[in-house]
Amino acid sequence: MQSIDWRIPAAYKHVKDLSAAGFAWEYLRRNEDYRNDVTCLAQKAEPSVTEVDAFACRWGVRFSARSKRAA
Repeated sequence: MQSIDWRIPAAYKHVKDLSAAGFAWEYLRRNEDYRNDVTCLAQKAEPSVTEVDAFACRWGVRFSARSKRAA
């Protein structure tokens, strides 16, 4: 995660150019509970549909399906 001093306004000049979704992402990705949930879900080889739906419902986000083959 990027380390920006939130007390320095110049560190956030880029925010004025963000879309609403971009701003929401900047806010959400700093949430410790969200990061913990993402880590938990990502550690599962194949999370169940129920787990993914619960995550999406809690955080209001969805991710593209993982590729089955290595890149």
